[in-house]
Amino acid sequence: MPNITLPDGSVRSFEQPVTIAQVAASIGAGLARAALAGKVEGRLVDTSHLIEHDTQLSIVTDKDADGLEVIRHSTAHLLAYAVKELFPDAQVTIGPVIDNGFYYDFSYKRPFTPEDLAKIEARMGELAKRDIPVERSVLPRDEAVAYFKSIGEHYKAEIIASIPQGEDVSLYREGDFTDLCRGPHVPSTGKLKVFKLMKVAGAYWRGDSKNEMLQRIYGTAWAKKEDQDAYLHMLEEAEKRDHRRLGKQLDLFHLQEEAPGMVFWHPNGWTLWQQIEQYMRRVLTEAGYQEVKTPLVMDRQLWERSGHWDNYRDNMFTTESEKRDYAIKPMNCPGHVQIYNHGLHSYRDLPLRLAEFGSCHRNEPSGALHGLMRVRGFVQDDAHIFCTEDQIVAEVTAFNELLSRVYRDFGFTDVAVKLSLRPEKRAGSDEVWDKAEGGLREALAASGHQWEELPGEGAFYGPKIEYHVKDALGRSWQCGTMQLDFVLPERLDAEYVAEDNTRRRPVMLHRAILGSLERFIGILIENHAGALPMWLSPVQAVVLNISEAQADYVAEVVKTLRSRGFRVEADLRNEKITYKIREHSVRKLPYLLVVGDKEKAADVVAVRARGNQDLGQMSLEEVVERWQREISTFAGTA
Repeated sequence: MPNITLPDGSVRSFEQPVTIAQVAASIGAGLARAALAGKVEGRLVDTSHLIEHDTQLSIVTDKDADGLEVIRHSTAHLLAYAVKELFPDAQVTIGPVIDNGFYYDFSYKRPFTPEDLAKIEARMGELAKRDIPVERSVLPRDEAVAYFKSIGEHYKAEIIASIPQGEDVSLYREGDFTDLCRGPHVPSTGKLKVFKLMKVAGAYWRGDSKNEMLQRIYGTAWAKKEDQDAYLHMLEEAEKRDHRRLGKQLDLFHLQEEAPGMVFWHPNGWTLWQQIEQYMRRVLTEAGYQEVKTPLVMDRQLWERSGHWDNYRDNMFTTESEKRDYAIKPMNCPGHVQIYNHGLHSYRDLPLRLAEFGSCHRNEPSGALHGLMRVRGFVQDDAHIFCTEDQIVAEVTAFNELLSRVYRDFGFTDVAVKLSLRPEKRAGSDEVWDKAEGGLREALAASGHQWEELPGEGAFYGPKIEYHVKDALGRSWQCGTMQLDFVLPERLDAEYVAEDNTRRRPVMLHRAILGSLERFIGILIENHAGALPMWLSPVQAVVLNISEAQADYVAEVVKTLRSRGFRVEADLRNEKITYKIREHSVRKLPYLLVVGDKEKAADVVAVRARGNQDLGQMSLEEVVERWQREISTFAGTA
């Protein structure tokens, strides 16, 4: 007789084993209709799951995050069902849930077209309306392999064959379509009401470029139509804000095939870069960091000692000279240890904070490259803090305060923090890990942060904090990191002389605030839709003349404003003023200063702010005061 404890603490008793669907029905008809799955002792299961013993249960509906996950997973299977009905020769492979949706990979003799996608989505709608039951079954591994081979699904057979022998596998059937899956799934296709297919892309089988190119159909699915509409609107906005499009429109940068994943910075883009780098250099200096520079290319032996050669070689660019192997650095940490090791350090020297705008290169797959967001050559605002175990809390607390200040200055106030804890395979004793994890928690609490803990997600050499900023569209971007490392100082023989005159290993804190500067600039461009804050704008204002008679006055205005430290250009072209204003508005400049005969005579300028705001006439001193106020709202930038 199972006694089932519900989330509100109430207990329901049953005379015999019951399914989750039956428990939901015993509570109410509305819940029975809404039930998508169940959570038994924290594990997601189907509504057909049989409960035989006392347990804790929550009924999962479309109001729960888990419910949305089940909807999306089930919609991926509905997609595969529709494809098999319309294209019987297609073979199914995998179909996981991803952020905001799902995808499914297919092997087919020709590419799917937009017309195909429309037909597939329509068939999915028909199958959903038929409210077909979704049934789970379990087969021994070998029987499942034989079954999928018998129906010509060789990719599925290959996946199952990689499962250890003797294990059972779960299958889900809806109508004539059966798929391999751990589940859970919705009880019937009628629960899937809101979905849309988005696009088709290529994807290699098992992610290996040596294998067949499959066709990946992406889709999105939601509990409510208004949620999907909001998501699609966000995508439209994101497309308008795409940093690749704006990078071209604002003449910031370009990429080209001869240098995949490497950025060509134009004068405007490099000016933006310099503002960010110079700002970061100031705040790091104020925070007690010393800037260093390490070689781009270093001998293989160093990378072997650091562990990168064994663990990261596939992502490293390598070269050979005079019978010696070298690697272009994918990260800066081994070089910083070399600087630390160049002299003998006392405990009185610690903490030692070494910072570098380090140029790194990683051999990312070409298919993964994406504008500034995923590149092969990038610069990190990297720093490493060498300290004692007793200094960890103070250093991490100070870093949290510095990071919060920097993010505020760049306009990011919504920051999510995640703490990755010890994995099963790790270096160091439990005592050391206890101290490290406890120190990070203490530092986060001291900084006033709320955080999510991720058990098992830390690196083998230490726990890690990740900092995720939320942009204007509500998207989350991981930028900052704080990583404790007990291993690299040991591998590269870093030490200090302790107070008792013994030699000890320092703790190494790897930390970054912006991460890749390229990626951070991409995030900034999209967050501001190209309309960057004045302190970051490559060109802060353009002075426009109405006729040639004001050309000399325009030159004076530009000279004066430049002498006050502003980035100002002149536009003396013989074009209509309305044309020039419209053209420069597309550049999303903070200000346009218009000069005609009246302005010249009165020694003023007509000021137009971004967004077509007419601020009227101002003297140059009034303009300077306004601009200085606007810029000084960002700490450390005036």
